[in-house]
Amino acid sequence: MSVYTVVEENQLIAFLEDFDVGTLDSFVGISAGIENTNYFVNTIKHGQLEQFVLTIFEHHTFDELPYFLNIMAFMAEHNIPTAHPIPTHSNGYLKELCGKPAALVERLTGSTVEDPSITQCGVMGGQLARFHMAGSHYEGHRENDRGLDWMQNTFAEIQSYLEQDECELIEDEIAFQSKTNWSELPQSVIHADLFCDNAMFNGDALTGIIDLYYACNAPMLYDLAVMVNDWCRIHADNPANIEFDQKRLDEMLSAYQTQRSLTEEEQAAWPAALRLAALRFFISRLKDKHIPREGEITQIKDPDVFKQVLNIHRTL
Repeated sequence: MSVYTVVEENQLIAFLEDFDVGTLDSFVGISAGIENTNYFVNTIKHGQLEQFVLTIFEHHTFDELPYFLNIMAFMAEHNIPTAHPIPTHSNGYLKELCGKPAALVERLTGSTVEDPSITQCGVMGGQLARFHMAGSHYEGHRENDRGLDWMQNTFAEIQSYLEQDECELIEDEIAFQSKTNWSELPQSVIHADLFCDNAMFNGDALTGIIDLYYACNAPMLYDLAVMVNDWCRIHADNPANIEFDQKRLDEMLSAYQTQRSLTEEEQAAWPAALRLAALRFFISRLKDKHIPREGEITQIKDPDVFKQVLNIHRTL
């Protein structure tokens, strides 16, 4: 969601002509996040202000993107709070902008949360279970491109930049994770990146799950672990002081299981899932730190956060 591709006003006006959204009123780049270029876009249609988010995809191809955009539409149409993409006049969701694939989606009301309440954690647990159950009926399929193979390859790419303790930690954790047969656990469409900044709330009411561009078919347990690692930890300025809020954790897991019970195999694999989810974001943040991509507005997130989260889970 950093700005890597700068869009001029005349380019955006021409782009919007293929959508039934009125005329351009204003637009501004979004600084949060790290993967794609995003803008808030306001239009005027029949005298009314309409609000959207424009995403320009920096890594995905036109062939890859229908999976994600169709999931967003599928979930919204199955009463999972999700931003619905806006169709072009040709009824597709994609259009080229600045030589890259781009999509326009509805802008949801509310805001993201930095310090979620126990109630909000419960809401997210229940909604993620509903997301997983709905996703089991989605016909598209995409492998997880941030799975263990990616972690191993990325570690090899950045290893020369890392401290010895970081290398030893990652090597040991990859060896541990390689012993778990993740493919045997129940799978569905997963979000794979459901952090606090990817859900919108009005008070304790969830208005929408956003940024589904890591979505894939993978173990549901892993998705739950990704969410727990962000929503249930107590944030601290010094990563060494990070700890988990047991009340948030209990509420999230309980709410999830009121919608979908974890199998015995999932319960046994839960500690490993928490570690795998931490490892994935530790490695990706290390790569962003040491091999950053250039952008007009960029945000590099601290890898030490997930180094600490991983170490916490490894000691349990």
